[in-house]
Amino acid sequence: MSERTYGHTRTGKPIDDEMIEGLADEADRGYEPGQLAGHRRGPGRPPLGDAAKVVESVRLDPGLRVETAERAAAEGVTVSEIIRRALRQYLRSA
Repeated sequence: MSERTYGHTRTGKPIDDEMIEGLADEADRGYEPGQLAGHRRGPGRPPLGDAAKVVESVRLDPGLRVETAERAAAEGVTVSEIIRRALRQYLRSA
């Protein structure tokens, strides 16, 4: 039976049970204060402007969700961006 793989690191190394055990052991030993401070996880979400933003929840029927996801993929943007564009267009035409 082959060992289970849970994904790959950025460098392509498989994340398996052995790697997870090693990381857990390292965490159990503890870290020095500030040791992890220099390790950023990623760039984060880009800002949408200067003002603070809010998150709203929108319910979409499955067909509309699929159409929105397809349009977003075709344009290389997020579903959220497609919804923002549609809302802006609707509000400008009202």
